[in-house]
Amino acid sequence: MSFLSRIMGVKSRAHFSAGPARFGAVAFEGTRKRSGSQAKSRVAILMAGFVVAYGVIGGRLVQYAVDQPETVSSIGPADHLMASRPDILDRNGEILATDIRTVSLYAEPHKIVDADEAVEKLATVLPNLNMKEMHQKLKSNTRFQWLRRQLTPKQQNDILALGIPGIGFRPEKRRFYPGGPTASHILGHVNIDNRGIAGMERYIDSIGLADLAAIGMTSDAKLEPVKLSIDLRVQNIVRDVLADAVKNYEAIAAGAVVLDVNTGEVLAMASLPDYDPNRPAEGAQEGWMNRMTNGTFEMGSTFKTFTTAMALDSGKVRMTDSFDARFPIRIGGFTIKDFHGKHRVLTVPEIFQYSSNIGTAKMADIVGIEGHKEFLTRMGLLSKMQTELPEVKTPTQPREWKKINSITISFGHGVSTTPLQTAVAGAALVNGGKLIQPTFLPRSREEADSLAQVVVRQQTSDEVRSLLRWNAVAGSGKRALVEGFNVGGKTGTADKVVNGRYSNDHNFNAFLSAFPIDDPKYLVLSFIDDPRTGEGGGHTAGANAAPIVGNIIARSAALLGVKPKFGPDGSALLVSY
Repeated sequence: MSFLSRIMGVKSRAHFSAGPARFGAVAFEGTRKRSGSQAKSRVAILMAGFVVAYGVIGGRLVQYAVDQPETVSSIGPADHLMASRPDILDRNGEILATDIRTVSLYAEPHKIVDADEAVEKLATVLPNLNMKEMHQKLKSNTRFQWLRRQLTPKQQNDILALGIPGIGFRPEKRRFYPGGPTASHILGHVNIDNRGIAGMERYIDSIGLADLAAIGMTSDAKLEPVKLSIDLRVQNIVRDVLADAVKNYEAIAAGAVVLDVNTGEVLAMASLPDYDPNRPAEGAQEGWMNRMTNGTFEMGSTFKTFTTAMALDSGKVRMTDSFDARFPIRIGGFTIKDFHGKHRVLTVPEIFQYSSNIGTAKMADIVGIEGHKEFLTRMGLLSKMQTELPEVKTPTQPREWKKINSITISFGHGVSTTPLQTAVAGAALVNGGKLIQPTFLPRSREEADSLAQVVVRQQTSDEVRSLLRWNAVAGSGKRALVEGFNVGGKTGTADKVVNGRYSNDHNFNAFLSAFPIDDPKYLVLSFIDDPRTGEGGGHTAGANAAPIVGNIIARSAALLGVKPKFGPDGSALLVSY
């Protein structure tokens, strides 16, 4: 009998009962009950395994929650990196500054396989790569290192094609200024982390954006744009005229501002040298300097406008009064004389027209030292100007005012102010006597009136306007005249201090003007630092600072909405045949 047949025979004779059967000393159970017990054991083991696994995971999560975060790099949270800045617009909605998306290259050194090979490959794409510094970063023990911020799309694609393990890209925002240097000193610029560090960019951060970014409450969402008072068209004209002036008059610097005399709004302002805020590092210290607000200068004979207004407003001097300007004034070892003296008695309008130092000093002397100091303080010329730009310098003045100080200050030597500050004080003399602090944000006439301080009488303002117009027509401001726009103004040629002494060969020239002078809308102030020449070969303010203003008004007056008037009464029309 075969083995299989014997097994089948034994199976057919076998008997299994529901209860245990004993064969000798051994007990046997049924196969069904035994299988059930095995299944229950396996399920219990599986459940215990799941409990242990999830217990480990839960424990690690609790550990991560209570542990302090590990500092592995200088990288901030994603929201910080992607935080948007608001667009900056001019008064007509033109974009002055905006965010664009970019990427930055980083490395995780612990994942770098071969640092030498990685550096060599990156050097083929990234210009001016510091290979030693890059190698140190890739070999460091940190888990994160910035390699290059703000790459171009082409650079990103080229690096991706290199296939280097352990490096990646992080999305970021980059600030872009479409106009380049056109309004650089107004807009300012941001740092590599898109934080404002100068100009209106810094102002925007100072009013809350920086605080929100610091606590992680900014996001990638589009923010409400910030509109400025600047007119981009006029701003471009001002900078263009200044650039030509620096070149043509061989000067080291120049600046100008266009100011709304009734609201205090700055329509345009430029200071050269300047810089491109898209590449601020290339500007160096010289280009970063905003001479209009952050530089103080002795403004020369433009100050005679304030001295004359002071004398008239005091009531101690009238327009019909005369002063003896035949002889120089000698005081404290100094001699005060006129540049082009007439050597005769001069009326108040003639003192202004001929820019007489002697006549101006005598008017200041009538008011007195304390009255003189009080008036300049009232005009805001001795205290720090209040405006949105962070870069504002405090004027300088003598620690103790003596008679010699009052005399020299009367014609623009001894007190240094910012050019914008001088323009603001000048606006108060032509707008009816209201001092309005300047703003780079839109401001209505009603808002300006609520902020204004009355500093001189209406009659004084009217008389100053007539003097400014007369000086432009018959005095040193002729080269600022623009047919149809009734320009009025006052020149100022100040000797610069060289090696501790005033030098006749180096001047700081300025021109303070307003138009249309019969009902002023705008004030324009220009300055040019150390020009070597001017119109007609001259080097005084009338030959260079005044033409700057004339060019600005000629090109921008129509854009500002000022209609020209022709003929004696302004009723004539300009007709083209």
